[in-house]
Amino acid sequence: MDRRQFLTSLSAGALASSFDSIAWAQAAPANDYKALVCIFLYGGNDGNNMIIPAENSAYGAYASVRTAASGLNIAQADLLKFKTGNMTESLGFNPAMKGLHSIAQAGKLAVLGNVGTMVAPTTKAEYLAYKNRPDNLFSHNDQQNQWQAAMSEEASRIGWGGRLADAIAPMNGAATFPVTTSVAGSTLYIAGDAQAALTIPATGAFTLSGYGTSTAQQTRLAALKQLLALGKDHALVKSAGDQIAQAISLADTVNPIITSAASPVVPLFTTAGNSLATQLLQVAKLIEARATIGLKRQIFFVSIGGFDTHTNQIATQGDLLADVGDAMKSFYDATVALGVANNVTSFTLSDFGRTFKPAAGGNPGSDHAWGSHHLVMGGAVNGGLYGRMPVHQLGGPDDVSNEGRWLPSLSVDQYAATLASWFGVPAAQLASVAPNIGKFSTRNLGFLT
Repeated sequence: MDRRQFLTSLSAGALASSFDSIAWAQAAPANDYKALVCIFLYGGNDGNNMIIPAENSAYGAYASVRTAASGLNIAQADLLKFKTGNMTESLGFNPAMKGLHSIAQAGKLAVLGNVGTMVAPTTKAEYLAYKNRPDNLFSHNDQQNQWQAAMSEEASRIGWGGRLADAIAPMNGAATFPVTTSVAGSTLYIAGDAQAALTIPATGAFTLSGYGTSTAQQTRLAALKQLLALGKDHALVKSAGDQIAQAISLADTVNPIITSAASPVVPLFTTAGNSLATQLLQVAKLIEARATIGLKRQIFFVSIGGFDTHTNQIATQGDLLADVGDAMKSFYDATVALGVANNVTSFTLSDFGRTFKPAAGGNPGSDHAWGSHHLVMGGAVNGGLYGRMPVHQLGGPDDVSNEGRWLPSLSVDQYAATLASWFGVPAAQLASVAPNIGKFSTRNLGFLT
């Protein structure tokens, strides 16, 4: 393990801080287990070409702007159409997302129409009058942070996944294994106040090199553990020593799980050239080992990048969405094989949407925008459309510009609060996860049973 990997493992394996029991937290039933899997699409995925209106009139509005000549058109005949749950009209997946079509048709996938970062419920007139605008609305870094923190007016050092981990920690009893695990590096989403997060590699081992089973290696490991026990009277030294000791202890549990090639979920994934599938395979292995880990609630973070498609969008996004669709389908199949499909919910986030109007120039793409569509998948999902599709009209009622930047119909806060409710957080405690939720009349969007 090189120096960077070693330091990453130290921070990722930090010992969870003590956390006072919350009055509402009850001991979970013996068979109770739930996991949330956040899939972040870095770069700003163009939801307009991921989920497309499929009915003739609605598709006509889409095709009147994204014409065949524009270079951003997805042909109506190529759409993977579906209509489930509360949907009154058919929608269509991008044809690259074949993997998710059958899940949507089975009612185990929900589409959240036009979600975005919001300070408060906002009208187009208010936006144009510079009221309730999220900070640095079209900036990649700022919007990534706001999506992961569920805070749009000020910077945050913790994410809503970390806040959720803090809130549900009492459900896990005396378990010391971290509630949150990232297979995509250290991110704001998993940072909490009381609960430290675990970061594991997508491939390879989670262990310290040079500390094997030989007598010399075991002697060296024993000496290291003795060193870590020294200097406990100094707060910083104690904290660092405890973190390293926790990392070593976690390695004994985690490494055999993530390096196993014998897991029955391995054949379900095609990981060659698909980084997201590789990460989700690691998540599936950890869920398979839930009895060994001893947690009743787990939160995972994975990601895939490359969605900043100012040019060459059709080809670039098509390849990326194919990876997303295949990886999510494999992961869903893994949860079915493990008997936990109803206990695991996966969901997408991204920086922002992209302009409905194609960007200027040849080989076109689209520019930074606001609201976009997202996907929620799992056995507990009530399939259908939540929120609504925007009016596909440049300068129309949902466009805060003349380029198709959609004013969101749903907020990140409502999205996070709905997931937190399913996870076990009572309505009275939702503000501990999504601090802004009190400004929105609907706290639970209803896409989970």
